[in-house]
Amino acid sequence: MWGASGPGAFDCSGLMQWAWGRAGVGLPRTSQAQAGAGQRVPLSQARPGDLVTYRSDASHVGMYVGGGQVIHAPHPGAAVRYESVHMLPINAVTRP
Repeated sequence: MWGASGPGAFDCSGLMQWAWGRAGVGLPRTSQAQAGAGQRVPLSQARPGDLVTYRSDASHVGMYVGGGQVIHAPHPGAAVRYESVHMLPINAVTRP
């Protein structure tokens, strides 16, 4: 759900903000801001917890979990799920 920041419902950036918040790390609210909230790393060096933003406008974000997978909130009404890191064109990988 767009604008939802959990824990009962999430949009993509709300899920990232909530998850990192549980670890004591503050993140900005939007995927565009999250793309710039840390150190950029190449996908080949991604580690679990890194943020993967998608599309040229950074309009979607997921969390790298390892093994070529991310966890993300895909779209309104869909459950949070794991998918290939290559599900959409990658904009950036950021380590908060």
